[in-house]
Amino acid sequence: MDQPDSKLFKQLRSCAKDDASFEQLKELFTELTEERDRYKRDLSLLESAIRHDYDSILITDLETESPGPRIVYVNPGFTRMTGYSREEVIGKTPRILQGPKTDREVLEELKLSLREGKSFFGQTVNYRKDGSEFINQWDIHPLVDEEGNITHWVSYQHDITERKRAEQALLERDMDADDLYESSKRTLIDFDADGNILYCNKAFRELTGYEKEELPSKKIWDLLPEKQRPILENEFSNLITDTDFNESTYRILLTRKNGAPLQVEITVKFMNSEGNSVLRAEVHNISLRKKVLKTLEKRNIEFQSMTGGESDYSYGLSISDDNPLFKWISGDICELTGFEKHEVLDDGGWQNLIHPDDRQKALKHLKKAKSGRSSCETFRLMTQSGNFYTITDYAKVSEEDPEQVRGSFTLIDEEENPQG
Repeated sequence: MDQPDSKLFKQLRSCAKDDASFEQLKELFTELTEERDRYKRDLSLLESAIRHDYDSILITDLETESPGPRIVYVNPGFTRMTGYSREEVIGKTPRILQGPKTDREVLEELKLSLREGKSFFGQTVNYRKDGSEFINQWDIHPLVDEEGNITHWVSYQHDITERKRAEQALLERDMDADDLYESSKRTLIDFDADGNILYCNKAFRELTGYEKEELPSKKIWDLLPEKQRPILENEFSNLITDTDFNESTYRILLTRKNGAPLQVEITVKFMNSEGNSVLRAEVHNISLRKKVLKTLEKRNIEFQSMTGGESDYSYGLSISDDNPLFKWISGDICELTGFEKHEVLDDGGWQNLIHPDDRQKALKHLKKAKSGRSSCETFRLMTQSGNFYTITDYAKVSEEDPEQVRGSFTLIDEEENPQG
């Protein structure tokens, strides 16, 4: 228990009329000090109880009208999350965290809930002292006195930026796959009755591997397997002279510049260009389409597995001298990679699992988590056979052991080792 110091006693004595008054003042200040210490202990216990559930705690008074509720208390987690010191925010309003991307509709919903004395749960973009953005999730509840009257509002807060980034990355990967599929449908090449290539767009050149200067010297037949050339040459020649022809679709093999066959579907239409008869072929990359659909199907299965809890790719590790060492791993990681558990838990096990080109990125990700900030990163995980998976890993400090990092990952894609 803290006692008033000698300087304070001197101040008390100067305010006292006599020795009796001085003793009363000393007794009063001692009681106040004890009460203060009791509240500090109670608050410390409260913070300890919820420390692992919330990043930040903020308490304001009741005022909802402009300039808004005033901050009367913040915990150390608030300082870590926002960069503001306690002294900088006490007496200010939480509006100091708002900025251009803060959702005004969410703020109006919050204001309405507070006016009605209701709890509120929501999230929006907030801003740290240095101007950087983060996504703040609030869980706000009223504090009441012994008579049930609301006296303050307490806001429990999470920085969910990394979680949102992981969710967005998953959506963007699916969107990229959809865009890839859409772009494959607009691959065009024009040729005349003799098969001379008159025009092809960039997508066709990328598909076949030829440079822009190389194709005008070739005929469309040169890009077909030898067995298909006579049949399609005759077919396309007949289309040019068929006045009733509208369009026809064929499934053929194209031969890329490197000799690799490529399964495509072409839709051929008649065009009249400056009095010349021209055929335009729109090329659909069936091989690519199948790969994209297979990837989407695989990711859908993996997402269902992730949300349904069927697979558990989790681990715990320590980091010493930039050397991560697994303390434990889930059995699913061993099943996925083909490594025995002892091969992963032994020295060098982490290096065996992480693709050599991605180790620095993965180490930086883990060190960020070890420093106390959750981290999300995408890198490659090796298998015993030499192939690898692309994964998105989420890591943070273990709540049970602050010296350990706990993480879990989701699968993005699997690739074969080109040298395997």
